[in-house]
Amino acid sequence: MSGRVITFGCRLNACESEVIRGHLAGADDVIVINTCAVTAEAERQARQAIRRARREAPGARIIVTGCAAQIHSGAFAAMAEVDRVVGNAEKLAPETFAEGGPRVAVGDLAALGGAAVPVPAGFADRTRAFLQVQDGCDHRCTFCIIPLGRGPARSVPEAAVIAQARRLVAAGHRELVLTGVDLTAYRCDDGGLGRLVRRLLAAVPELPRLRLSSVDVAEVDDDLLAAFADEPRLMPHLHLSLQAGDDLMLKRMKRRHSRAQAIALCDRLRALRPGIAFGADLIAGFPTEDEAAFARTLDLVEAAGLAYLHVFPFSPREGTPAARMPPVPRPLRRARAARLREAGREALARHLAARVGSRARVLVERPGLARDEDFSVVRVAATLAPGTLAAVVIEGVGDGVLEAAAPAEALA
Repeated sequence: MSGRVITFGCRLNACESEVIRGHLAGADDVIVINTCAVTAEAERQARQAIRRARREAPGARIIVTGCAAQIHSGAFAAMAEVDRVVGNAEKLAPETFAEGGPRVAVGDLAALGGAAVPVPAGFADRTRAFLQVQDGCDHRCTFCIIPLGRGPARSVPEAAVIAQARRLVAAGHRELVLTGVDLTAYRCDDGGLGRLVRRLLAAVPELPRLRLSSVDVAEVDDDLLAAFADEPRLMPHLHLSLQAGDDLMLKRMKRRHSRAQAIALCDRLRALRPGIAFGADLIAGFPTEDEAAFARTLDLVEAAGLAYLHVFPFSPREGTPAARMPPVPRPLRRARAARLREAGREALARHLAARVGSRARVLVERPGLARDEDFSVVRVAATLAPGTLAAVVIEGVGDGVLEAAAPAEALA
C-alpha cells in the first residue's frame, strides 16, 4: 500500500492533510491520522481509526498528528498501535515522515513566530481548494481547547497567499476557500482580512470564486463588509462562529459579541449583499444553560436568518473553565442539540424554497451535483463535467438540494 492520510476535523486540517500527502509521495506503508480535539467524540473517533488502521494494515507505520496529538501526545504514544506522534508544527515538515526520528516529536507552539504556513500544491479530485492564511488563536473561550493545539495567532504574508492562490488556480481549481483557526484575526502589515480579499482578487483575475470559512462576529470590520458589497467574486455566503443566542451564555463562554451584534451583522450584510446566506456554529447544553437561555439560541436561527447550522452538544474538555462549570445533564444536551438540528433543517428548507424560480451560477463539483454561490447544493445534468461553471434556473427542491432545469448554460 502507498502512504495515505485519514483526516478529522476542520477545513484547516483538510488543507494541512494535503501538505502531508505531498510529503508522503512515493512512501509505502505509512498511515497518518490527522486528529481533531474540538470534542471528546472527535478524539474517540481518532482512536477508533488508529485501531482500525492497524487491523487493516498490520505492517504499516502509523503516525498520529493534529490537535489531539499536540495536546494529548502521551495518551496517543501509549497506544500500542501507534509508531510515532508528531505535533501540529512538525507535521508540516517533509523530514518528519522519513524513517527514524523520535517516537514523540511535539514542540512548543507558543514559541512560534509569524512564519508562513506551508501550503499544498493542489487538492486531488476537488474543484474547490482550501487556502490556509492564518493559524492559531489568542482568545480563550471557556469551552475551547484548540488554542493549546494551535498556538498563538499568526498570519501568512499577503504575497505568499497570492502566490499560492495563483498556483491553485493554475492547477485547475475554480474556487478557493480562505481558512484559518481565527480567520478574521488575519493581520499583515497593518492590513486585515478585507484588504487581503481585495488584493487577492485584484492580483488573480482568473480566479472565478473566492469564499471565506468560519469568521468571528466581533472581528468583522468595515473593510471586510465593503469587500462583500463590492466584490462579486467573493461568494455571498458566510459561516459565523456564534455558539449561542443568549447573552448570559455568551458571557460565560467568554465570547466577544452579543446576540444583538450577531443579528445586526446579518442584517447589515443582507443590505450590502442581497441574497447572502449564513451558516453558524451553535452549542447546545452549555453549562448552566436553562430552558429560557436555550430558547433564545433556538430563536436566533430565525432572528438572524441562518440557513446552515453546525450543531454541537456541549462536550467538556479537561483543562478548560467550562469543564468546571455546573453541567447540563447529557441527555438534555443531546435533546437540545436534536431540537436545534431540526430548526436547522426547517431553516434550510425555507432558504431553498425561496430560491425556486431564480437563476443561479453554479460550480459543478462532481457529476450531477454543483454548488451555488450561496453554498446551496444543486442537482444538475450529469453531463456537466466537474469544474464547469454554469448558469441554471432553479425549478424545485428535493431531498434538501435544489433542482436545476435543463439545459444549463456553460460559462467561461
